[in-house]
Amino acid sequence: MLAKASNEALVSLEFYDRKGEIFQNENEILSVTTKQLGEYFASSRKSFTLPLAPQGTHFWQLAWNILHSIPYATTLSYKQQATLIGNPKGYRAVANANTKNPIVIIIPCHRVINANGNIGGYSGGIKRKEFLLELEKQYHLSQQNQ
Repeated sequence: MLAKASNEALVSLEFYDRKGEIFQNENEILSVTTKQLGEYFASSRKSFTLPLAPQGTHFWQLAWNILHSIPYATTLSYKQQATLIGNPKGYRAVANANTKNPIVIIIPCHRVINANGNIGGYSGGIKRKEFLLELEKQYHLSQQNQ
């Protein structure tokens, strides 16, 4: 993963598929991001407590705010997300905004699926989306069985 942050907030988090060494300048935001992502992947964190500063249009910001409110191990359809923004017919625009999400996982666009239950698209790839949804589902189920 590749993270970018100012001294005040996380600006982007994206999947990074290049091989080779990645150099980064560490700051407090990046340190906390790394720690919280590790906890998420170890299934010990369900939400993130990081200051975020994603850059995008007003509409994209509205779409991302809805994403940020989707609870762990829960999904919405693109139409439900569009309805929550106040534009039920804007599901294609919402899907486009989700592909522009600069802070994957933390702003959980992987939690939005097609209305028919199909997984839909994902800027990080379908296999990653399936993995993230399954990770959350398994943790959620394990907590219910305790």
